[in-house]
Amino acid sequence: MSENCSHNCGSCSSNCGNRKPADFLVAPNPHSSIKKVIGVVSGKGGVGKSMVTSTLAVLTQRKGKQTAILDADITGPSIPKAFGMKEKAYGTELGMMPCKTKTGIDVMSVNLLLDNETDPVVWRGPVIAETVKQFWRDVVWENEEYMFIDMPPGTGDVPLTVFQSIAIDGIIIVTSPQELVGMIVDKAVKMAEMMNVPILGIVENMSYFVCPDCGKRHQIFGESHIEEIAAKHNIPVVCKLPINPEIAARCDNGEAESYEGEWLNPMIDFLEKM
Repeated sequence: MSENCSHNCGSCSSNCGNRKPADFLVAPNPHSSIKKVIGVVSGKGGVGKSMVTSTLAVLTQRKGKQTAILDADITGPSIPKAFGMKEKAYGTELGMMPCKTKTGIDVMSVNLLLDNETDPVVWRGPVIAETVKQFWRDVVWENEEYMFIDMPPGTGDVPLTVFQSIAIDGIIIVTSPQELVGMIVDKAVKMAEMMNVPILGIVENMSYFVCPDCGKRHQIFGESHIEEIAAKHNIPVVCKLPINPEIAARCDNGEAESYEGEWLNPMIDFLEKM
């Protein structure tokens, strides 16, 4: 430290021993109670991250744990549609109140605030990032045992904002079988490591298709490399999810809470260990 130090670190570029790392964490609403926060991320779009988020929330709620979803994918919100939610969020003197799904999952999404769910959100990055912080800071999340944050793809403004602003207990990475994805997963993993965020596991979506006539498995997008990628980063593989038209149809029809089938078993086992 220089003898001429003003003790105003904000205006100083020196990297002295007295400088402390900036703390960007944002406190939740004073009336909120959130025990565990898990982010669901992907290095690229179109891999089914929102489907995985909704599935994790549905299974957790079925276990009798009060569950919430913070939809941080501001420009591509799909969680309300997956649950068939039509009502709008509203505010009280305590803060903004999340909407509830049929089974009681608390949800906050920008689509619960828009007049029309098909209205585009044409906002710049800083506005989007601030909206995510408001969903954490201004919404009253009551007695949530688990919160899943559905993040937009990539390593841009919103994932950075979430990692810096919200005390996350860990993330789950969602990917697909294509060769290209290995590089994309590397980017997501490295970002999490840079931000000191634990990686709980990796899910490979669209891993295979089971022929309804012969029962044979077909790898539509090529051979899976998920084990190699997971071993490279020492990450556990949560599960490999199939391409299943019924799953897609239930999600499109707002029936995410009616998910059934053997494909859920590995995710149930994973949740039991969390």
